[in-house]
Amino acid sequence: MLFSSLPFLYLFLPLCVLFYFLMPSIRAKNAVLLVFSLVFYAWGEPVYVLLMLGVSAANWAFGLLMERLNKKAVLVCAIVFDLGCLAVFKYAGFLVENLNALAGLSLPVPKIALPIGISFYTFQILSYIVDVYRGSVGVQHSYPRFLLYVSLFPQLIAGPIVRYSDVEKEMSARKTEPEEIFYGVTRFCIGLAKKILIADYAGKAASQLLDGNLAAQSTLGVWFGVLLYAFEIYFDFSGYSDMAIGLGRIFGFRYLENFRLPYMAKSITEFWRRWHISLSSFFRDYLYIPLGGNRRHVVLNLAIVWALTGLWHGASWNFVLWGLYFFVLLVIERFTRKYLEKIPGVLRWAATFLLLVIGWNIFYFTDGTRLLESFRVMLGAAGTGFADEQLRISFINNLPLLILCILGSTPLPQIVGNTFGMLCASKDGGGKKSRIYVAVTYVYDLLLLALCTVALVSSTFNAFLYFRF
Repeated sequence: MLFSSLPFLYLFLPLCVLFYFLMPSIRAKNAVLLVFSLVFYAWGEPVYVLLMLGVSAANWAFGLLMERLNKKAVLVCAIVFDLGCLAVFKYAGFLVENLNALAGLSLPVPKIALPIGISFYTFQILSYIVDVYRGSVGVQHSYPRFLLYVSLFPQLIAGPIVRYSDVEKEMSARKTEPEEIFYGVTRFCIGLAKKILIADYAGKAASQLLDGNLAAQSTLGVWFGVLLYAFEIYFDFSGYSDMAIGLGRIFGFRYLENFRLPYMAKSITEFWRRWHISLSSFFRDYLYIPLGGNRRHVVLNLAIVWALTGLWHGASWNFVLWGLYFFVLLVIERFTRKYLEKIPGVLRWAATFLLLVIGWNIFYFTDGTRLLESFRVMLGAAGTGFADEQLRISFINNLPLLILCILGSTPLPQIVGNTFGMLCASKDGGGKKSRIYVAVTYVYDLLLLALCTVALVSSTFNAFLYFRF
């Protein structure tokens, strides 16, 4: 089940909210969330919900064992088990294919369907196990409560990666204030609109330019397609994060921000402080620093982290290449920082965005031959021409969308929203102006929901970018 689907919006979510707020105690509320979370996952993964239940039970047991046995031994067993499960279900076919290619073997390639969200909930579980080992969080003795942490549907299939320490207290004691619900509804509707009204249309336009015969595309045609894909993946991913954060607020959970205007970054380093923050911080805290961080073997540590970051995104060499691409850029920035800082900010931003678009081209094409062909066209080496009629039509048709993408990637929407809030809050100390603000916001939410509903009913394009995770 997807957030951006009619069954979720008009059946699953209303029923979940209704039953949740009918429950008198936090224990009963947790039970409602757990049942609905399992239904949410089983809706699309009826078999693999058993895998999630089993992995959760095993790691709950590992946590308990840390209180009685050697903590380091239990930690090693837990990491081997969790990464082993991830390797079997996500990378087994990839490993066998490459082994056959390298060694000239003909081993049968296992055809194992990838459980959606396994990368996200595996990393969440690992953060719990490691934090228990470090003593930074207490052991969760209740299996249902631990399972709720793993399976909570707002962040299950598309993140953000929520650490146990972030929600430990809220699992047992939380209050949902009207202001929080108000904020959560608005944040969800904004995320839904980013996904359906921007990302899906950008993705459809990008696929029309990139999924066909690349040799028939012009140089600018491929560049424009990749640019649209760059906006698609941003608004899709940040939209899902907005929806997760909004749903969390409705149920009393405060998830950390996952995106902070990443396309405004003036360096690759800054970009990764703004993009998918939960993943970047996970690799920093649980891999980079334990490897030695900035203290020793910095370049090697960065190479390992970014190769694995790429591989985490999918079982394909283009993702490894994508990770190593950013490794090279980050190393260059690390050793040239004092020179780069002398360059005017607008030029640093333009160069950073150009490098990001190139990176998204690597990310898009999982087929190596098509990836090379795309770069040949982008560099003008394929003899396809600089521009053509197809590009002109695509650009004109998608110009309003492109403008919306550009403006939506800047602080402008936040500035407008904050300005409106201050204007409403500047007159009579919280009376009439507060009601105006609430009324206008609810109208805004309903308008976004209505537009998204119309788009879902009328469109057949509703891409899910996280099937690799």
